[in-house]
Amino acid sequence: MIAKLKAIFLHNTSPRQTVFKNTSWLFLGELVGRVIRFSIVIYAARVLGAADYGVFSYALTLAAFLTIFSDLGISPVLTKETAKDPSVRQAYFSSAFILKLILIVINAGILLFLIPLFSRVEAAHALFPLVVAIFAFDSLREFGFGMNRALELMEREAFVKILLNATVAGLGFWFLAAAATPLSLMWAYVIGTGAGLLATAYMLRDYVVRLFTQIHWQKIWPLFTTALPIGILGVLGAIAINTDMIMLGWWRNPEEIGYYAAAQKIILLLYIIPGLFAGAAFPVFSRLANVNNVRFREVFQKVVAASTLLALPIFVGGWLLTRQIIVLLFGPEYISATNTLEILFLTILITFPCAIIPNALFAYDKQRYFLLFAAVGAGGNVLLNILLIPRYGIEGSAVATVITQLLGNALVWYYMQRTNHFSFWPHIRRGLLATLGMGVFTLVLAMLGIPVLLNIALSAAVYLYLLHKLREPLLHEIRTLLQS
Repeated sequence: MIAKLKAIFLHNTSPRQTVFKNTSWLFLGELVGRVIRFSIVIYAARVLGAADYGVFSYALTLAAFLTIFSDLGISPVLTKETAKDPSVRQAYFSSAFILKLILIVINAGILLFLIPLFSRVEAAHALFPLVVAIFAFDSLREFGFGMNRALELMEREAFVKILLNATVAGLGFWFLAAAATPLSLMWAYVIGTGAGLLATAYMLRDYVVRLFTQIHWQKIWPLFTTALPIGILGVLGAIAINTDMIMLGWWRNPEEIGYYAAAQKIILLLYIIPGLFAGAAFPVFSRLANVNNVRFREVFQKVVAASTLLALPIFVGGWLLTRQIIVLLFGPEYISATNTLEILFLTILITFPCAIIPNALFAYDKQRYFLLFAAVGAGGNVLLNILLIPRYGIEGSAVATVITQLLGNALVWYYMQRTNHFSFWPHIRRGLLATLGMGVFTLVLAMLGIPVLLNIALSAAVYLYLLHKLREPLLHEIRTLLQS
């Protein structure tokens, strides 16, 4: 039994098994790590109150935003090129690192000298030097993960993520107990992200020790131009997720930002799931694209279907239990976030199936399309926020996010169909039926006053049972893989 588990979870033997192994480790690392960090988020939201939690969330949003801008697609390009040709790994790693440092310095300057001129959340300005450290550490760690994913050793990445989040949570509880301020929590994030970077460097020590030995200066500009289109798509995602918080800071007070942050944290935690599927499948996509397009389509359809089968019950269950979830996690003080969370739950149906597609297009070298996606997403989100936030507040910002994601991902879907035509609806019909049955069950339990956690657990069990009874093929594949 132990030998079988090692073969499944510690070795790469086939495309199907490799995707399953990588997804399992990424899911474990993200799930355990984010649940640990989510615990400190809930605690911080309660002890800081909505206003101070809004200040902290605003500053941390800037860190997340700048982490995207300091990557601009470098990490995915590193994964793609080094997965295809192991002989260029050190040269790409070293050259891309120089480009990474340049982008980090530029973004640090923007944060320290430009953003304070426009930000109205003055209480957050004192946190900006620590924000620089957080986004620099996170950006370099994600860069290291780009190399590790090319090696398809996601078990190491899982360990680093758990270590990082455990450090942040442990120190966060300690520091907040000593002084319940945004600054205390920010220091916990600085030390935790620093620990994550050190662990990543050790994980890639064979490449780090030769970091400055194979810098190919002539590769840096071509690397930048190749990475930029997919980087712009990352910026699109950052704008769709983070610009809301930044623009709320222009018109609304920290308390409302705190409500929005509470709702958004729940959604962002769920967004991890499709990202794991996309990241785990990307090396396989890169090997199959334009080599075996039929096999590519088969793998792609299964990955999209698996992600969607998770999205359906999450959306229905979450939407039906929104109010109870808010009160359970953040307390009655945050009940004003209920409507915002209900609106944001709609993005689950959009993001889960569509998050796989950018990596699939990138595997086909179709990153030139990403410029169009970015223009629609970035421009639409900013324009809609300008129109909706002043009048409708945080609910207007949530509506802007839904509309932007719908438009941007519709284009992503269209261009993937043109690249390698795939089917979708036949693969989720059983999931739709199972979700309908689960939704009725969830609603009945809610009306009976069943505690929300028990409701969620029982509803998940009912959903899996219905999938089994409907003979969902993906469940059969997973069972076959575990038994093989």
